[in-house]
Amino acid sequence: MSNKPFTLLGKVIPEGKRTVIDLKIAKLHTRTTVNVPVIIEHAKKSGPVVLLLAGIHGDETNGVGIVREIINLELNKPKIGTIICIPVFNIFGYLVHTREFPDGRDLNRMFPGTLNGSLASQFAFQFSEKIAPYVDYVIDFHTGGGERDNVAQIRCNKDDKKGLELAKVFNPPIIVHSNTIIKSLRETLYKMGKTVLLFEGGKSKELNPTIINEGVNGTRNVLIHLGLIEGEINVRETPIYIKKAKWIRASDSGMFKISVSNGCFVEKKEVLGVIQDPFGDFTKKIYAPYKGFIFCINKTPIVNKGDALFHMSISE
Repeated sequence: MSNKPFTLLGKVIPEGKRTVIDLKIAKLHTRTTVNVPVIIEHAKKSGPVVLLLAGIHGDETNGVGIVREIINLELNKPKIGTIICIPVFNIFGYLVHTREFPDGRDLNRMFPGTLNGSLASQFAFQFSEKIAPYVDYVIDFHTGGGERDNVAQIRCNKDDKKGLELAKVFNPPIIVHSNTIIKSLRETLYKMGKTVLLFEGGKSKELNPTIINEGVNGTRNVLIHLGLIEGEINVRETPIYIKKAKWIRASDSGMFKISVSNGCFVEKKEVLGVIQDPFGDFTKKIYAPYKGFIFCINKTPIVNKGDALFHMSISE
């Protein structure tokens, strides 16, 4: 079936054409305009509209690397339908390597936004009004905050049957049942009836080749499954499903030494790491309180009492 011209942000994108549109955010106090490039590939045949979005937190560069590699490999050129790529959503944070918007707010807690609210809220409103209604599927790429290092995983709501089925197609090492967070992008899109996958992998301020490869391969699987591109879905092994999880926290402050690898299965009472003081007075072992999978590790070398160290699945 022949496709129709696709209109986004007030611009008509003809079928079979690539278009880059600047989503205008604001002007700096120097009068310099700050824009977010939106890359649109619109096929000649009709089909679903898929949005690939990264950098909602400006320091989460692994996601930016994934979308960049997808564009580099031309996986964003569909045979049918439309693929929209936004490699850097929070352009302000990306420029200065921080999670937040200039107003200090977390953009991913400001959706659906308001017309006359804070800068972050106004930007969220623009997306919710001008882009979100025109897409069918969204893959939102994230990393762990700070030194928290995530195993490549897809997070989706346990009641979202379409999302869980698509997560299985993505074929990450781990699928986490995760409730939507109030005022997040995922919650807003879910309420709008969109199918959303939230990818988590690696940590902030890094370009991890393994994580980027996981993100690219999973996205390719989804695009093939939806019929937008040609190829064979790459299924390596059945993902680990995590329905419940808990953070193991530091019992003391000190120097933190990790004893297990990320993504491993541990037995109850297995030593996960140790906390030591810098003066050689004490060493405290951190034991697994039960058996399960470790899917996120805080890799900071110095910890304070109560800090989250290991995110671990709870067996049912």
